[in-house]
Amino acid sequence: MRISIIGAARSGISAAKLAKRLQHSVLISDSKPIESFDQEVIKQFDTLGISYEFGAHTDKIYFCDIMVVSPGVPPTSKIIQEAQNRGIKIIGEMEFASQNMKNPIIAVTGTNGKTTTTSLIAHIFNSSGRKAVTAGNIGTPLSDYAGVISEDTVAVVEVSSFQLDRIDHFKPDVAIILNITPDHISYHGSMENYVETKWKISSNQIAENLLILNSDDDTLLQSCHKYLKGSPRIEYFSQNPVDTGVFISQGKILFSTQHNLEELMTVEKLSLPGIHNAYNSMAAASAARAFEITKEEIRHSLESFTAVEHRLEFVRNFGGVSFVNDSKATNINAAWYALMSFKKPIVWIAGGRGDNNDYSLLDKNVESHVSLIIAIGEEADAIFQHFCTTKTCIKVNSLKEAVHTAFENANKDDIILFSPACKSFDMFKSYEERGEKFKEIVIGLK
Repeated sequence: MRISIIGAARSGISAAKLAKRLQHSVLISDSKPIESFDQEVIKQFDTLGISYEFGAHTDKIYFCDIMVVSPGVPPTSKIIQEAQNRGIKIIGEMEFASQNMKNPIIAVTGTNGKTTTTSLIAHIFNSSGRKAVTAGNIGTPLSDYAGVISEDTVAVVEVSSFQLDRIDHFKPDVAIILNITPDHISYHGSMENYVETKWKISSNQIAENLLILNSDDDTLLQSCHKYLKGSPRIEYFSQNPVDTGVFISQGKILFSTQHNLEELMTVEKLSLPGIHNAYNSMAAASAARAFEITKEEIRHSLESFTAVEHRLEFVRNFGGVSFVNDSKATNINAAWYALMSFKKPIVWIAGGRGDNNDYSLLDKNVESHVSLIIAIGEEADAIFQHFCTTKTCIKVNSLKEAVHTAFENANKDDIILFSPACKSFDMFKSYEERGEKFKEIVIGLK
C-alpha cells in the first residue's frame, strides 16, 4: 500500500515509522526546509527506506492509497481539498495507529483537563499492577505503541479536536468527554463544528463500550441528543447526585450504581487542588472502575498522584512568594479553573495569542482572587484594556520582564500564577517551551 504522510512533526514521524513496520511504501512530506529538522531523524528515514520531501509539497503526495494528515493541517488547506477531489482516503495518525493495534483503549477529550485526566488514569492502572501507557496529544504518538507493546497493555489516549477531526473507525473501549467550552474556533470554523468534532470520540462505540460524561457541563448535555451517534453505555460524573457514575456529596466522592452508593474518599484527600481536579479525578475513577480496579487501589492512586508538568505545577517558593507554572492554560476556561484553585492572593501573569478570548468570563475570579495582573504577548493590550479599570494591570514586553515585575510587586505569601489563557505561538513554539522558559526564569531569581 502507498501511504503519504503530511507533516514531519512528532506524530507524522511516528506514523511514517509505523507504516514502514507494516511494510507499506511511505512518503513523508513537509513544507518546512530540511535544515529545520533534526538530522538524526533524516538519517532514520534513510536507514528505514522512508522517502521524504521538504521545503514544499509536490504532486508526489497524491500518488497514494491513504493520506495520513498531521493534526495541525486544517480541513480548508489546499492539500486536503485536492486529496478529496482526487478521492484519496484521508485519516489522522491516531486513526492509523488504532487500526493497527488490538490493545484496550481509554480515550480522553474535552477542552480542559485532558492531560491531567489521562495521566491520572495511567497512574491508577500502573499503581494497581495493570499495565498502561499514555499516548496521543499528551506527548507520545499512539503509532509509537502500535504492534510494539503487549496486547494487554491499556492505551490511555489524550485526544484533541484536531485528532478527532480525522477519525474513521476509531472505537475506544472507554471514552471520556470532560467539558466543552469555546476553543480552536479559527480551525473548526464555528463553535458548532467544534462541539460536533468532540462528539466524534463516541461515534463508533457500541453497547459493550462505555462513555463517561460531565453532567454539569451544559454544552455537553445540550448537544448529546444531536451528536451522540454511537450506542455506548453512559455514566456521569458531577458535583450533584447521579444515578450511574461518580458524584460529590458533603465533601465525599461516591460511586453510584443502580441506586447503591459506595464511598470512595473525601475530596480533601485528593492530591490535586481545585474543583476542576475533583472533576478530573472522578472521571479517572469511573474509567478505572470499568476495568474492575478496586476502590482501595483507586483511592490510593488519587491520593499519591503528583501534578502534571505545566499544569498548576509548583515551581519554587522564593522570598515567601510561591511560583506556579500553568503554561498549559491555553484558553479562558483553563485560566478560570486556575484562578479558582488558590485561597492566597494571586499575581497573575497572562497573555499570548488569543482565540477570540472573552475575558469577561474571568471577571468574578479576578475580582475575588487577583491582586495584580501582568500582561504579555499579542493579547497584552486586550487584557490591559479589559481589566485596568478594576485591577492594577501592567504591560511588559517579555516573559522574563513579567516574572521580575510580578516578583517586585508581590507581597509575602502571594501566589505568582503563570496561567496565560492564551496560545503560546506568538512567542514560543509550544506551551511546553513556554512553561520551561518560565521555570528557568523563576529558578534563576536571586
